[in-house]
Amino acid sequence: MRTFAMILALGLCAPAAAQDLSAFKTGPVFEDFGPHAPVPDQDFAIPEETDLYIAFDAAKAAEDGRINRTIESAARFINMHNAAGVEPARIRVAVVVHGKATLDLLTDAKFAERELGEANATAAVIPQLLDMGVRIVLCGQSAAANGVTKEDLVPGVEMALSAMTAHAVLQRQGYTLNPF
Repeated sequence: MRTFAMILALGLCAPAAAQDLSAFKTGPVFEDFGPHAPVPDQDFAIPEETDLYIAFDAAKAAEDGRINRTIESAARFINMHNAAGVEPARIRVAVVVHGKATLDLLTDAKFAERELGEANATAAVIPQLLDMGVRIVLCGQSAAANGVTKEDLVPGVEMALSAMTAHAVLQRQGYTLNPF
């Protein structure tokens, strides 16, 4: 009975796993990451006067050899809205990093020192994000808990007292928290 239930559950999940991702492309801002798909029949319009100030919360570590998923979501947000016609000046993005994601902000050298791999995939994209005005803010409490110093971080990453502090300040600056 238990085996039958497991087979049935796997069978029901198979269609969900067979997603067609062929429509997803990178660009126009970040050509190597941040894939998105066009949605030509959308009827929930983005008003022209809308400024999109979005804060992402990254607590989960990247999967081995991959870009941190939340940081890539920030790039996806910029790519898809720019592709949909939102002026880049109207898009402001911040990523508040804490918990296990802390180590995703290490330079390649510090990443390798901790035997996490030869290269940090997330570190490779951070400079591009920073160049587009994305703020990457690390929780100082998580940094302390993980033995991370400012010098260990990819240049340009900001250090906050805490993730809670960063979110509070960003909210006061007009950023809303993206729940995804």
